[in-house]
Amino acid sequence: MQSPLPVRDGVNATRLRLPDEGPWTTAMDYMMHRWGHIDPQGIEDRFDAGEIVGEGGAPLDRATRLEDHTFIWYYRSLPAEPRIPVELNILHQDEHLLVVDKPHFLPTTPGGTYIQESALVRLRNQLALPDLIPMHRLDRMTAGILLLSTNPETRGKYQVLFEKRQVQKEYECVSAAEPAAGYPAVDFPVVVRNRMTKSRSYLLAEVIEGEPNAETRIERLETFDGGASAGAPGSARRALYRLEPHSGKTHQLRVHMASLGLGIVNDAFYPDLLDKAPDDYTKPLQLLARGIRFVDPISGKPVEYRSRLELSEAAPIRR
Repeated sequence: MQSPLPVRDGVNATRLRLPDEGPWTTAMDYMMHRWGHIDPQGIEDRFDAGEIVGEGGAPLDRATRLEDHTFIWYYRSLPAEPRIPVELNILHQDEHLLVVDKPHFLPTTPGGTYIQESALVRLRNQLALPDLIPMHRLDRMTAGILLLSTNPETRGKYQVLFEKRQVQKEYECVSAAEPAAGYPAVDFPVVVRNRMTKSRSYLLAEVIEGEPNAETRIERLETFDGGASAGAPGSARRALYRLEPHSGKTHQLRVHMASLGLGIVNDAFYPDLLDKAPDDYTKPLQLLARGIRFVDPISGKPVEYRSRLELSEAAPIRR
């Protein structure tokens, strides 16, 4: 459903569905029920100023009945956010697409405590492109190629490519050269297939029994000497791996590497969930979206975009 309010400061207006029935007479009564304990005066002021709107952009007031609207829109009051000390690099821009190198620690889209400090909002503000939308997502801790649509009129053509899995993605990661103790040896290249689902644990994914819905091809590219202090599981001997996912489950690559006893260096979730701690910008997750390729639906020509970033723990083989 199209918002009647434009993007403001790079952020979309928030949409709220009003209940069909309940003990509330007006839309404001319901909002007071939801958020009145936080800022009751602010809610009243927004209704008085006409800053809360319904379908078609009609402003609501204190007396607007609950049943008059199914959805309403408003702008959230956003707290000041400390800037994440990383930068986005633009690799390509045309009338249809924007391709950037997303750094580690920066989320793709707004969420939770990260609103202004997300790749999408930064780019909307930097480039004055309020209609910018990501075509896919990278985890906050994953760096690399991110593709965004700049043109609503052609966006659907690119979305179809992702929906039909006609986009090939390539990742790199650094882990131990051999599996951790207790895991069998791996004959590379290997294809990992299993069934993944979101765990009941916060932000985690897990492997369960059932028909496979996640697949990754994993190839060991090169081994090198690493430092045990950096946290590589199982061995101080490191390796650079190429990962080619053929599905897009949450945390799929991290789970699949961990399932082989090759948890990615600096992964705070897999194989073991570590205590929540402030971001350590000196120890990024060693996972990089290296490249993406597809047949462009506008030009009909094959295209490929490659990241210019490097994994810090792969420095011994990049010199």
